[in-house]
Amino acid sequence: MKRSIKLMIDANWEDIETIRTDSSQFLTSHSFSKETVDAVTMIISELAENSIKYGSFVNPEHKVEVNLSLSADKITVEVINPFDEAAHRHLKRLDKTIQWIRGYQDPFEAYIERMKEVSRKPLTDEESGLGLVRIAYEGGAILDFFVNENGRVNISTISML
Repeated sequence: MKRSIKLMIDANWEDIETIRTDSSQFLTSHSFSKETVDAVTMIISELAENSIKYGSFVNPEHKVEVNLSLSADKITVEVINPFDEAAHRHLKRLDKTIQWIRGYQDPFEAYIERMKEVSRKPLTDEESGLGLVRIAYEGGAILDFFVNENGRVNISTISML
C-alpha cells in the first residue's frame, strides 16, 4: 500500500476541504485511529490555511503542495507554497513562533499561554496566532520550516506514533 501522497490545490479557501477529505481517506485506509486522523487532518488544514493566507500566488501556476508521508514510527506533513519579498515579515514571525513553542517543555504550556494572550486581544483582531500552537499541542507535532532553492516555503511537522 502506498505510504505517501502528494496533493496540490489552488490558493482557494474552498479547496482546503478537498485536501482534508483526501488526507483523511488516506490515513483511514492505513487503519489509523479516528483521533490520529483528526489530529493530522487539523495539522494539514492549519498549514494549508496559513499557506493561502501568507503565500504569494500571483502566478496562476502557483499551487499549495501538501505531502503526507508515513513511516513505522511517524507521520510527516509538508506544506509548500511560493512567497515573495513581502512575506519575509511573516517568515520572521513564523521562526519566532516555532522557537517560542519549542521553548516550552510541554506544548500544552505554550497553548495555555497563547490562549491567555488571545483572551486579552480585542474582538476585532483577526489573527489569533493559535494555529501553530494547536499543531504542536493538539496534533502532537514538532514544527520546522525552511525556504527551498526555488523560493518556496516548506513547513513540516513530524508526529510520532
